[in-house]
This record gives sequence, structure tokens and C-alpha cells, in this order.
Amino acid sequence: MKKYLARSLVLLPFSIALVGCGQEYPQSGAYNSALPAAIAGAGLIPAPGANSGKTSGPVALLVPLTGSLAPAGQAIENAAKLAFPDHSGPALDVRDTGGTPAGAATAAQAAIAAGDGMILGPLTAAEAKAVAPIAQAANVNVLSFTNDPTVAAPGLWALGISPDQQVKRVVAAAAAAGRTQVAALLPDNDFGHALATSLQAETGALSEPRPNIAFYQDGFPSLNQTVRTLSDFADRGQGLEAQIKAARALDTAAGREKAKQLQHQQIPPPSFNAMFIGATANDTLAEIATLLPFYAVNQPQVQLMGPALWAGIAPQLGANSVYRGALYAAPDLTAAAGFNQKYQSAYNAAPSAISYVGFDAAAIARLVASQGGYTSAALTDPAGFAGTDGVVRLLPDGQVQRGLAVFQVAPGSPVVTSPAPTTLNAPNS
Repeated sequence: MKKYLARSLVLLPFSIALVGCGQEYPQSGAYNSALPAAIAGAGLIPAPGANSGKTSGPVALLVPLTGSLAPAGQAIENAAKLAFPDHSGPALDVRDTGGTPAGAATAAQAAIAAGDGMILGPLTAAEAKAVAPIAQAANVNVLSFTNDPTVAAPGLWALGISPDQQVKRVVAAAAAAGRTQVAALLPDNDFGHALATSLQAETGALSEPRPNIAFYQDGFPSLNQTVRTLSDFADRGQGLEAQIKAARALDTAAGREKAKQLQHQQIPPPSFNAMFIGATANDTLAEIATLLPFYAVNQPQVQLMGPALWAGIAPQLGANSVYRGALYAAPDLTAAAGFNQKYQSAYNAAPSAISYVGFDAAAIARLVASQGGYTSAALTDPAGFAGTDGVVRLLPDGQVQRGLAVFQVAPGSPVVTSPAPTTLNAPNS
């Protein structure tokens, strides 16, 4: 049997590992965090001007413990504390941001003044942007919890699963099955427009036709009109209906026979064979489920796709025949079983999605602290890290690569159709 040489440091049985580099590991359906997974592309050089980072000091955790975002902040704090189970590593310095940019800036200044060597958080993009210049001036690296990649810069990484990461994975999976004519039905908000930008970038990277993107506003009338226009039903469906009506209007045996024959004709499929739906609310998804068949947008002629947030409502989607077979990309949480059990035991509750991001950030910080400090070189090790959300690599420019699985909506629970990779390609490859 071929041997694979790799280095791995696991802080806890359910913690994070530095993934070994230089060797390839077999793909598997479920990632085992105890098994190092190789990531190609060794030798990355930090971008000019990138923070070198501190080598010692406590780790600051900036989260909203008051205000409307307090539940998310508390979940992150709970998870982060599980990555600091004893006094063998650096101290965890928890500070409240209140969920505001001003509060985050104040918390960052206080943490740096106290000698903290690294910052975990804050939660939102606006907060991260407020913290960025403060951390950069103090040469302190930041692992924020936002999924907005526009905050990324040397020394600041957005660890949340971004629209770009999930869109890239699911669109590539659809393209591999020959679904290269993409349409998108997206909400007219920041999230929808971020998805649109990602769809345009990924289809361009795959040399596919430019996606046909339509945005809907709140309310059924807008949604109905948007689906109707996007599906081009006026030409596809109404043309056939008009022929049937004209044949009946002849009021002859021949006309009636022609109308009968036309009724048995199927409405031609739309010009696209894949559709990305950006809705995440159950009521909106239910409305879309009534509109798609009405306007003859049906699977399997059209492969439906959606965002990672569908993972949280997959059972409800699976109960609706319209969405069965739809695809979405999200972390395969098989590797998080140990963390889930520990979190449940410690807090008598199941972890939320943001808990995984919080735990992985804290575990990365504790790991690099044990290997020389919170430097950019340690954080951007081309080997990357294997955590509860899967394989993740931090790039020198602040961008983040993730290994996501592709799931198919099915009755009961979703099915993995493309396992989360245990390797990630080098940037720009």
C-alpha cells in the first residue's frame, strides 16, 4: 500500500488539523478530520504589504453579546470556548461589539491595547470594515465571521461561506452534467446581487453562455411576472395556446380535431437547462414551486440549483416534488460529529451554522499559536486546514478557498452527489 507522509496537529478529537501538503489523498464520500488531506499549490508568497502578524498574546474574540445579533454572538462564543478547553494555550479575550461598526472598533482597540495578538471576528461585514484599519495599524491578523468577500485584504479573512464559494461549486457540478445554459431567479437585494456577480464570474470562467438573470421584489405579483418573463412563456406557451384557441374558433370538425392534437403537444422547454434560485424563505419557495410548473419550467429538463442556506430547509424542500433533484453546495458536516456532540453536551443545544465558523476560527488560532504565532505565513500555509466545515485555505490576499459538497434535494434528507473534496486546486489553476 502506498504511504502518505503528512504532518497533522489535532488539538482535540473533534478539532481542527493543519492539512499536510505535498501528497495526494484519495477522495472519499465523507471527510475524516483525523486524516490529513493534501492541498496542492505549495509555495505561495504573501502579498506585498501583508501583515506579518504577532507571535504571541491572547486571542481576541469580537462578537455581539448585546443587541439584535446577540444570539449569533453567543453561539460563536460558545463554540470558540470549546476550542480553548484548558489553560495550555493562549487566553481567549471575549469582547462585546454590540453588533455595530463603532462597537467593533472600540472592542478591537481595547483588545489590542490589552496585548491581544490576533482577532477573531467581528460578525458582520460593516463591523469587519471598521476593525480592518485598526488591526492593520497594529500588525494584528483578523479572522472575521462574515461571508462577504469584499472585506478581504492581506491580514483579514472572511471565514463565512461566501456566495462565490457555493455558486462556483454547484455551477461546476451542473456543468459537468452538461447543464451549461444557466438562468437565475434572484431576490433584488444585496444577497441576490452577490449571487448574480458570482454566477456571471463562474459561467465566464467555464466559458459558458452569459447567464440570464432576473431579480424579483417582495410580493407575489413581482415574483409571478419575473418567472413569467424569465421563462419566456409568452413565446413558448402562449403561442401554443393561441393556436388552440384559433383552431377552436373555426367551429368546424377539422378545427376541433386540430385543437385536440395541439392540446397533446408539449410546451417547448425554455432556452436554459439550469436555473439557480436565490430564495431561502419557505413561503417564497412555496410560491416559486407553484409558478415553475405553470410556466413549464420543470425538472429534469431544467436542473434547479440553490444556495447553501438550503441545507437548513432541505427536509421541507424534499417534501415538495418540484424541488426534488435540485442541487446546492454546502459543507458536509460528517466531520463535525464530534463537535456537535461536545456542543450539545456543554450547552444542551445543537450548534447553529455560525457555530461551526466560530469554532474553526478559534481552533485555527490555537493551532498556529502552538506553531510559532499568529503570523500571515502560518495562517496562509498552503497546506490549509481541515475543520468542521471541511477543508479551508487562507490565501495571502485575504481570499478563502473551501471544499464544499454538492447535495441533491430528496424526500427525507438530502443526498450527497459530489463529495466534499479532500484537496483544493491551486489558485488560478
